[in-house]
Amino acid sequence: MKEEFVGNTPERKFSTGAISATVWENQGKSREGEAVSFRTVSLQRRYKDKNGDWQSSSTLRINDLPRASLVLQKAYEYLVLREMESQEN
Repeated sequence: MKEEFVGNTPERKFSTGAISATVWENQGKSREGEAVSFRTVSLQRRYKDKNGDWQSSSTLRINDLPRASLVLQKAYEYLVLREMESQEN
């Protein structure tokens, strides 16, 4: 099934320090035109540039890796538990 992107909204965010993982709920349409919902996770590092303005990057430093691992694990746990709850109902 191929999805056509329609739009998405942030559902949940996990962060520690400057590293965050955001769970997005996406709405799309299948080839058959049916509405579908799926989730994605984005990972980013926030920092201030030399002018003091906040910026985002997907590039991580070596010391960012443990924090990235933690927020990704939390996002994964959230998605798995959410899926289990929806299957029970």
